[in-house]
Amino acid sequence: MSEGIRLQKVLAGAGLGSRRHCEEMIADGLVEVNGRTITEQGVRVDPLSDVIRVDGARIPPPRRHVYLVFHKPRGVVCTMEDPQGRTTITDYLGRRTKEGLFHVGRLDTPTEGLLLITNDGDFGQRMAHPSQEVSKTYVAEIEGVIENVTLRKLSRGITLEDGPVRPDQVKLIQRGGTRSIVQVALHEGRNRIVRRMFDAVGHPVRRLTRTAIGPVRIGRLKVGELRELTSEELGALMDLAGL
Repeated sequence: MSEGIRLQKVLAGAGLGSRRHCEEMIADGLVEVNGRTITEQGVRVDPLSDVIRVDGARIPPPRRHVYLVFHKPRGVVCTMEDPQGRTTITDYLGRRTKEGLFHVGRLDTPTEGLLLITNDGDFGQRMAHPSQEVSKTYVAEIEGVIENVTLRKLSRGITLEDGPVRPDQVKLIQRGGTRSIVQVALHEGRNRIVRRMFDAVGHPVRRLTRTAIGPVRIGRLKVGELRELTSEELGALMDLAGL
């Protein structure tokens, strides 16, 4: 372990309680540094490079970068600037436009929902790379009443023009009248993959919303609003990204 800051001070600085409470967590064997359980007091760590966990949950390092969740509205172009003058993500950043932010991955212009925004290049590159296989959840309003046999077909996987796709989950939310609502979770990042899946089974998407990326949920975040990632969310994403 590198010379640095006392572990209990790092934990307290991360908002886990008073210094005394953090010392108790260490004594109880709840704290792990670089895969080793720490029970002695006064151990020094480097919070920027050491991987620290409390009761299994990753404690992210002090933030040198910005990590945001954005609820992208329908019709907003998923780019930071647009030569055609269309509304982009930058139009929602306010004073943060000077922080060197960029979006992680993409959402189609007609698609709304959760988008990660950061100025951490390593984090953005890792999160966007297909090898990380971070699950993404969507809610699709589709045309027609989808049958159970079609839902099972999607769950088993189908083949599109650019190869097979097998969702992690296909869950019926509602059906009736002229529409159905289906939740889909998948690791795929191919262009328009959810829309093309439903096109392939004869149920074109009317409206599509991404509701989650890994452990990050859109929750009550309103359309067009931003919020900071919580420490728990950032720690979990760093684990997923292999950081």
